[in-house]
Amino acid sequence: MSEPTTPLMRQYAAIKKEHPSALLFFRLGDFYELFFDDAVLAARELQITLTSRNKEKGVAIPMCGVPYHAAEGYISKLIRRGFKVAVCEQVEDPRLATKLVRREVTRVVTPGTAADSSLNAEENNFLAAVATVGDRVGFAALDLSTGEFRATEFGGELAGRRVQEELEQLRPKEMLYGSSAPLFDRGTKSRNASVPAETGVLPVRGEASTSRASTAPFAPVSGSGWAETPLDDWIFAPDHAVPLLENHFGVLSLEGFGLAGKQAAASAAGAILYYIRSTQRGTLNHVDRIGFYERQNCLVLDAVTVRNLELVEPLFAGTDAGVTLFRCLDATVTPMGKRLLRTWMLRPSVDRAEIEGRLDSVEVQVQDIVRREELRRSLDGILDLERLLSRVTLETANPRDVLALSASLGRIPKARTVLAGLSASRLGALHGAIDELGDLRDQIDRTLVPEPPLTLSDGGVITAGVDKDLDEMRDLSRNSKQYLAQVEQRERERTGIGSLKVKFNSIFGYYIEISKANLHLSPADYERKQTLVNAERFTTPELKEYESKILDAQEKIVEIERRLFAELRSAIAAKAKRIRQTALALAEVDVLGGLAHIAALRNYCRPKFEPKFELGLQPNSAEGDQTERALDLEIVEGRHPVIEMQELAAGSERFVPNDMFLDSSTHNIVVLTGPNMGGKSTYLRQAALIVIMAQMGSFVPARAVRLGIVDRVFTRIGASDNVARGRSTFMVEMTETAAILHTATARSLILLDEVGRGTSTYDGLAIAWAAVEYLHARVRAKTLFATHYFELTELAEQLRGVKNYHVSVKETGGSIVFLRRVEPGAADRSYGIEVAKLAGLPNEVVVRAHEVLAEHESSERRLSEHLTPATSTAPEPPTQLTIFTPLSQPVLEKLREVDLNRLTPLEALNLLAELKKEI
Repeated sequence: MSEPTTPLMRQYAAIKKEHPSALLFFRLGDFYELFFDDAVLAARELQITLTSRNKEKGVAIPMCGVPYHAAEGYISKLIRRGFKVAVCEQVEDPRLATKLVRREVTRVVTPGTAADSSLNAEENNFLAAVATVGDRVGFAALDLSTGEFRATEFGGELAGRRVQEELEQLRPKEMLYGSSAPLFDRGTKSRNASVPAETGVLPVRGEASTSRASTAPFAPVSGSGWAETPLDDWIFAPDHAVPLLENHFGVLSLEGFGLAGKQAAASAAGAILYYIRSTQRGTLNHVDRIGFYERQNCLVLDAVTVRNLELVEPLFAGTDAGVTLFRCLDATVTPMGKRLLRTWMLRPSVDRAEIEGRLDSVEVQVQDIVRREELRRSLDGILDLERLLSRVTLETANPRDVLALSASLGRIPKARTVLAGLSASRLGALHGAIDELGDLRDQIDRTLVPEPPLTLSDGGVITAGVDKDLDEMRDLSRNSKQYLAQVEQRERERTGIGSLKVKFNSIFGYYIEISKANLHLSPADYERKQTLVNAERFTTPELKEYESKILDAQEKIVEIERRLFAELRSAIAAKAKRIRQTALALAEVDVLGGLAHIAALRNYCRPKFEPKFELGLQPNSAEGDQTERALDLEIVEGRHPVIEMQELAAGSERFVPNDMFLDSSTHNIVVLTGPNMGGKSTYLRQAALIVIMAQMGSFVPARAVRLGIVDRVFTRIGASDNVARGRSTFMVEMTETAAILHTATARSLILLDEVGRGTSTYDGLAIAWAAVEYLHARVRAKTLFATHYFELTELAEQLRGVKNYHVSVKETGGSIVFLRRVEPGAADRSYGIEVAKLAGLPNEVVVRAHEVLAEHESSERRLSEHLTPATSTAPEPPTQLTIFTPLSQPVLEKLREVDLNRLTPLEALNLLAELKKEI
């Protein structure tokens, strides 16, 4: 930026210096203008015209602008691209300014503080912060648009990994951290050998990392998925953060929020609150609580598992990109309900009482279809109360936002009436938590006109009768001609001058005109204003006062309406706690009703949870070693909810259900074999999805399900790499497997699909074999292990808790049919060549593949014979002939020459014996 030469540009430069990393929207009249590099970047991102200023002086300043009434849309586009925007307003009336109009930044909008209507209604917009206090790492996240505020903290060597997992699950739009703290390693080699680059964890304070946040202006969202904002370290200090939280919530101690003694968590939360206050205007009344949570308070799903199971996003974009478990179960009708459903899905409960309460509510509505659908219809039309409230408290709500809030509140009485007829105790508690807010709705309806303009500057927002001065100004503005006619008639009668006229001139304003012939009749209180050739113009104190009123009426109308609207927003903000409590209750009612609707529509069953953990002998444990034993997982005729929904929508064949049984003694590991495309991955995934659905309080796709509480679901499915971070497919596979083996407990559910396939056959087999043994002896988690290593099926003979199952196929007509049935026992072969044939490989390739396979199998037999001791008398196992084994050419020729219609039984037997000899 060159040295500014005008007072206006000097003012701009001073304000820009205070916000160097933000795009400065500088208010000039009816436009927000951007200058210099801001203008170049904004013009490119917003696709608007780039012009220049001061061209005539030889120093052209790049400039672009957007209309002030449409600025929110442009700001939203920039925020979604990861930029920050500082909004600079005129804070002084231009008419009263003696020199330059005073301007100030009234708010700074960042990716993590956006609260406008363009946000995705289905997910939260979190602002996160990380703080280190001693050996503890605190993590906090706030969705300013809804008021949801949470915090936690971790200690020990895995603290950084735990914070990373929280970030990957919440996916915040912006992250705050201390400016001197190390940031996440994005793949550059760490200087600390104990923190490998592949883990991508956040080192605690003191650990070195070469990856630092970019502090360059206009830095877009980084490769990690969130914008990074460094703050001064003192902002994260407990002696600053804790009092800030206490003052905001109006408490003497944070003990009531579970933050007593949690200084790292409180420090992260306090930094968020400081940042919000420094960037936003408003009261923040909707941020009325903060919750401390522990990871063990929910079923833990890491980012890998969420991705592999396609809970909220598909693995691959395409025609079915929207088909996820969230889409499958989403029958909610309110934005708050959608976000809560997503939260329940990503953080299923581990509290049996909580789960049973949700299931009771779902069951009642499954049985009462009339009330269920009536309740859902009454909720339909309720808009996003949480985000409407946030815009009110942040002072960004327009009249239509407030009227939308009133309209939504108007639907609550009907919903409460229907809800009262449902008998579940959880629904009864929600009925009591819902406030109809009739007083607030009446106040809004009395204050605002039914169809207000979009902005206050247009006028006509406040209804008549609310303010006496406003009504008078409107009367003056609407009836000025009638009023002037009344004045003219009255003055004619008073003076006796029949030709007296009351007129208006843009230069002289309102005046009384009297002809020269009648000047002697003019009253003494008339003040001469202008002399003409044939007339004189006068004014009076009354006319002066009226002129002042009529000329300023529109501006005063807007000013009064702004004041009254601000008072209305303040009244709504004062009731923020009641509104937010009602919004939370309505969201839960919506989710429970949606789950009941899906359960009834798709014939889902209620899962049954076993009452408690029992003490019992673990497999391979020493006699008398009593340890906590995880409960069984039994699924009868289970189905994959997403695939079943797709097949029903497409009108294709019915999904083939399968049973499953896992326990901690005889069936804690299932080794699943079978061909590709046979359904192994589907079988694995549907087990995990059923567990997640059950613990989030949903009915499940099965005939019956019995299970204990699962603490964590792990998945190692599919092949992926990360070339940018120097991680091969096999490295990613091993990293994920290592995390599972180190973290899983006896209460976990583990899904492993083709572990070891990313390296050589024998290396992969050895790793898979050892992993199964480790899971059986040390972890004891319920595990489904899908593999093509048939050697692993031998483990069932050696380990008590390992059982073999296979996905069955049927050989017919030179091809195979996938039966999709999971049955006991190991598969006899992989049918890989047959699947390749179905995929369309050329016939020459398929034939040659059979020949190569036969050679390899023969080589393995010869090697086995060579390695077998000479004393061994074990007979060679017979070679099994299948319909896919290619026949020799002489055999085929003889078969072609035979005339079956003339062949006698004796000739047929002789031919069969001859062919057998040749084979």
